[in-house]
Amino acid sequence: MEISGNTRLIAHLGYPTTTFKAPLIYNPWFDEQGIDVKVVPMGVKAEDYAQLIPSLFCMTNIIGALVTMPHKVSTCQLVQSLSPTAQIAGACNAIRLEPDGTLRGDMFDGDGFVRGVLRKGIQLRGARALVVGCGGVGSAIAASLAAAGVDTLALFDSRAASCEELAKRLRSHYPALTVQTGLRNPKAFSIVVNATPMGMSSGDELPVDVNLITPGTFVGEVVMKSEITPFLRAALERDCQIQPGTDMLFEMIPAYMEFFSLPNVTPETLRRVAKIEY
Repeated sequence: MEISGNTRLIAHLGYPTTTFKAPLIYNPWFDEQGIDVKVVPMGVKAEDYAQLIPSLFCMTNIIGALVTMPHKVSTCQLVQSLSPTAQIAGACNAIRLEPDGTLRGDMFDGDGFVRGVLRKGIQLRGARALVVGCGGVGSAIAASLAAAGVDTLALFDSRAASCEELAKRLRSHYPALTVQTGLRNPKAFSIVVNATPMGMSSGDELPVDVNLITPGTFVGEVVMKSEITPFLRAALERDCQIQPGTDMLFEMIPAYMEFFSLPNVTPETLRRVAKIEY
């Protein structure tokens, strides 16, 4: 479908844009369905982000925005209301323009991750999970794992303050949850998640010592630069079940569609039409 004066836009905000996958999933489906909407990648650096948002949402044909690194945390200060999930995560990955002109923020990373895990038949209730990375996506995954009933949640981040702040929010909302901080050893956990950018650049170190992962552990990834990242490849060599970052993306898109009041779609349909290449 061609872009016309009737086309409505969803901005995809982040930096760098070279790793963006969402336009290659949303736009083919919009075209197939005859929906005159386009997801448009817009590269914006952190220092320019706060200035961009008010101007962007002055556009009369914008529906909202998908938000990715490095803006998920800072977005919370730029919208007028946040969903409960975004409040717990301290981050959001979606902005919607409301009829009254205000901006609403929500967070779907964690829901997408957990939906993917459950679809693979993994039991989360009572499980022990380690999340490495307590930024926007890591905080969201931690919040959704807590909501799914994990028994113990260990958090690690190179920025200790981010780790402790997330732990405080989790303990407040889930008093029965055991939350540990500063742990990076994956040995005692049945679920291990890389929620850092490690793996986006060649030569990145692995988020944990893979030799300490117990074979059979479920290992999840958020990096989408390649389907099987070095971390996932190492996990496969340890006989672990894995979840690529793109699984989280496909699983969360139906929630985005509802948020933007667009037609429903299933992850299976999105996979069929997606144009993702690695």
